[in-house]
Amino acid sequence: MKIGLSSYSLYQAINSGEMTIIDAIQWVADQGADHIEIVPLGFSLDDNPQLINEIIEKAQSVGIELSHYLIGANFITEDKEAFEQEIERVKKQVDIANALGVKMMRHDVAWRAGEEASIIQFEKDLPILVDACQQIADYAAQFDITTSIENHGFYVQASDRVLRLVSEVNRSNFKTTVDVGNFMCVDEDSVSAVKKNIGQASMVHFKDFYVRPSYENPGEGWFQTTGGNYLRGAIVGHGDIDMREIVRIIKNSNYDGYISIEFEGLEECKQGSRIGLDNVRRLFNEE
Repeated sequence: MKIGLSSYSLYQAINSGEMTIIDAIQWVADQGADHIEIVPLGFSLDDNPQLINEIIEKAQSVGIELSHYLIGANFITEDKEAFEQEIERVKKQVDIANALGVKMMRHDVAWRAGEEASIIQFEKDLPILVDACQQIADYAAQFDITTSIENHGFYVQASDRVLRLVSEVNRSNFKTTVDVGNFMCVDEDSVSAVKKNIGQASMVHFKDFYVRPSYENPGEGWFQTTGGNYLRGAIVGHGDIDMREIVRIIKNSNYDGYISIEFEGLEECKQGSRIGLDNVRRLFNEE
């Protein structure tokens, strides 16, 4: 297992101008991480081969791997033309992943909320999502890249929906990025959900949340789950997820890939990222 950090964890610093993505790579290496995930928030790699080369050269010079490239996508469109445009846009992002030299790429598939996010609507949308994911995975196969769907964005976030999509796409290079915290956004127990999905994982994200019931509004800084409960991002290891059991599940599975920490709490991002990284390394050593 190789433990590292997502550049998303440092978004506060990158977005404010305190850090560039090159600075972030140096910082992650300074923490002793094995790898960094590249998430183009606060910077763009579109039509920017110079920055891509700088990222590659920096990672090589500080001795860490570029593990994963993550982007957003939405294949639920107004018409067929817009659908094809989104397919082509995501294929260009696959080209960027290939230019970075990574062998894994996560893309989202759809965004819906409220009643539109029902299981009935999901089943109606499924053929469109399957078609899109198959096209992207088939395109990525020429570069030996595995694409994935993360349990992310409320609509395709529950473990069964993710597994259903992966099964229907039926491509050896289409898996799931398992985020151990994100299941809570749809009121699913993280331990149970990780048990179900770890067998299809191409990547694992460690994220933590504090949780409060729907009848105890804790105020500013929290957001609501699909069931109305309240979540707030936590330093990994400080929140309410049973991280020790999550680590045991992963260590007892066949998964032996990258582990990536995602921090999205209220604390200063470098502090939150450093502590989370230290906690995950410690847990994997202790369990």
